[in-house]
This record gives sequence, C-alpha cells and structure tokens, in this order.
Amino acid sequence: MTAPGRASPLLIVLSALFVTVLLTSNLIAVKLVAFGPWILPAAVIVFPLSYLFGDVLTEVYGYAVARRVIWLGFACNLVFVLFISLAGALPGAPFWQVADQAAYNRILGFTPRLLAASFVAYLAGEFLNSFVMARLKILTSGRRLWTRTISSTVLGQALDSAIFITGAFVGILPASLLLRTIATQWAFKSLYEIVATPLTYAVVGFLKRAERQDPFDLKTDFNPFTLAD
Repeated sequence: MTAPGRASPLLIVLSALFVTVLLTSNLIAVKLVAFGPWILPAAVIVFPLSYLFGDVLTEVYGYAVARRVIWLGFACNLVFVLFISLAGALPGAPFWQVADQAAYNRILGFTPRLLAASFVAYLAGEFLNSFVMARLKILTSGRRLWTRTISSTVLGQALDSAIFITGAFVGILPASLLLRTIATQWAFKSLYEIVATPLTYAVVGFLKRAERQDPFDLKTDFNPFTLAD
C-alpha cells in the first residue's frame, strides 16, 4: 500500500501509458487499414487499450482515481491538439512548400467537427466503462473479473463509436453506411477486449499484489464532473 500523500509509481506508469495511447490514437487515426473485409482507422489497434487501462484503473485503484486519469487524458489531448494547431499556423520556412503544408494539415490537422465528436465520445465512453466496471464489481462481490471487463467495454465502446461516427459523419455518409460503420467499429473493439482478457487478468493480478489493495466503490460519488473521492 502506498503511503498517504505519495503517488504510487505503478499508478503513474499506468496513467502515462493511458495518455500515450490516446495521443498515439490521434496521430494514426488518419490512416485507413484493411482487416479482412473491414476498413477501419489504424487507431483501432491502439485505442481499445485505453479501455483495458480504464478497466485496470477502476478495478485496482477505484472509480475516483480512474476519473482523475480520464480527465488527465482529456487535458493532455486538448493541449496536444492546441500545440499541433499552433505549429500548423506558424509561417513556414522559405523552403517549406505548399505541398508540405498540405501534407502537414492532412496528417495532423483537425477539423472542429471531428475534434468535438472525438472529445465527447471519449469522455462518454470512458466514464460509462469505468462506472459499469465499478458497479458490477460490487454486484459480483469482486468475482468473475471477465464479466466486468467485457460488459463495461461492450457498453462503453458502443457509446463511444455511436457518438464519434454520428458526430463526425452524419450528413456525409448515408444512414445505412453510418450504422454499418458504427457496428463494425464497435464489434472490432469489443472483440479486441475479449481477446485481451488474459492480459487484463495478468495486469490486474500483478497490480493488486504489488499495491496490496482491492477497493470497492461502496460510497463513491460517481459524478464524472467532480475530482473529489
């Protein structure tokens, strides 16, 4: 158990990995890749890990800690986007060609609509995932971890995919394709979590032994907009 007033080194590492996953997802999402018949953003190989980390944070450290890390990820993502936008607006060097600027904007540029959809989807999905994880832990008395990780991710990813795809592409894609894209992303991300279940078990088991804690959110305030315990 970490001494009061001192941050757990393992929690710091886990939080840093969580933020890294979010920022990496932003960078590589622009590339579309083929997974058999599915065409998906390259970020699907990384972003589902944020839900795995969210499960681990809630299971080992509790909802209140997970809430702080979710907001930390949001803040870091916002700063990341602001600096990329600032760099893109700066005048280029004399040898910086129009094509170079176009490539920068294509890969690193963010439209307000996509940003809004991404930020809202992230917060809604992550908080739903953490809330379901914490409540199911109480209902199952801490048993059957797999039921909590899979259930919370299936619900969280469904909300995340629905909000992002709808917010980003409604009015652009036909309704049938919009629904198919949501379903495809949701199915892929949920399958990702199921396949990663053994890894989740290993990480949770290691952290619980190392931190010597296994909290239950019996009296936790689940309001996502407070940072209090």
